[in-house]
Amino acid sequence: MWNSEHWGRQSAICCLLACTTVGAQPRNLSWEEVRDRFQQNNPTLRAAQIGIEESRAQEITAYLRPNPNLTGGLDQINFFSTQVPPSGGSAVYNPFAYAFPSGSLNYLHERGHKRELRLQSAQKGTAIAMSQYADQERGLMFTLRAAFVQTLEQKAILDVARQSLAYYNRLLDVSNERLKAGDIAQVDFQRLRLQRVQFETDVQTATVNLRTAKIQLLTLLNDRTPVEQFDVAGTFDFTNDIQPREEFRTLALQNRPDLKAAVQAIDKAETDHRLAVANGSTDPTFGVDFARNPPIPVYLGFNVSIPLKIFDRNQGEKLRTQQDIARTERLRDAATAQVFSDVDSAYATLESNLTLLRPYKESYLKDATEVREIVSFSYTRGGASLLDFLQAQQDYRSTQLNYLNLVGSYLTAGAQLNMSVGQEVIR
Repeated sequence: MWNSEHWGRQSAICCLLACTTVGAQPRNLSWEEVRDRFQQNNPTLRAAQIGIEESRAQEITAYLRPNPNLTGGLDQINFFSTQVPPSGGSAVYNPFAYAFPSGSLNYLHERGHKRELRLQSAQKGTAIAMSQYADQERGLMFTLRAAFVQTLEQKAILDVARQSLAYYNRLLDVSNERLKAGDIAQVDFQRLRLQRVQFETDVQTATVNLRTAKIQLLTLLNDRTPVEQFDVAGTFDFTNDIQPREEFRTLALQNRPDLKAAVQAIDKAETDHRLAVANGSTDPTFGVDFARNPPIPVYLGFNVSIPLKIFDRNQGEKLRTQQDIARTERLRDAATAQVFSDVDSAYATLESNLTLLRPYKESYLKDATEVREIVSFSYTRGGASLLDFLQAQQDYRSTQLNYLNLVGSYLTAGAQLNMSVGQEVIR
């Protein structure tokens, strides 16, 4: 007899199995969730973030003051010296009787705001490192977006392949009934059954491609989740209208981190030139010394040391930093030209995909579906030939796949435009 304790154990086991089953179900991640995980977990980005912290540490080193120098000495030690005590008696060995102790303290005073300029140069180097990090993230974000789009595309292709296979299976069932009734020949049914291999191949190919896309996405996320428990969700479609190209150009000039880094490099080069000029100035060293010189019990002295600037040993660095300003200005011009080129290329690709997609949306998909339905209906009733039926199936399959590939190309071109602009303008 089953008692209440037994029923309690059974209920607990059932609840545990239910929770395990629910936990094994894949959770669909949106683009925003994928992006957040990428920014938190991608090892390349995390390494670049450490690089920024290293640059900040250099700011501490750049602003350090020179340490003072303390020197001590003991001179005039006579190892053969003896001394008669004032109270009389025999001579006592005393090598330190006429010892001369001395000490000095020196400090280098930096002129020309060298410390401040070193700090400014280090801080501007950190700003450049941050812009370069943003530029690296921009490139990796395009790779991530392309992998995300590829996953959505393969999911859509797999759905179409499964639907086409299911539709073809239903037609095979109808054709089998016709074969039994004597409406079609055995060879025609065999040809229909052989054609099913193409639809099965489409399903298997799409399955493998989907797994490959998920693996690539998991690699970018640095995620060890099994492929079967990982999935994404998003809108796999296109927007018919886009903004004018000039608006994207303006946004790119404002947002591109590589262009920002090029402008910051000019500012840093100017600071480095001022630092080179400052380093050419002489820095005095101030000192104080003290000693005992009998009969003087102790004395104190001051001194200053000023290098004589007979030769300017920093003139090469001054010239180099001056030339570096001109070099960074040319790099800024090149970066600006690259921004326009990237935006124009991505925009042209996006427009080309839209030109091809619009007729698919307006008529091609509908026409292919209607032709397939009409020819299939006619064939099952003996009104269309086998070749017409197979051609209609092939046309529908090609139209659907071409459309999905074009949508994927459109979204990839949108990701390319996002990367060119430096922010998400196409979702």
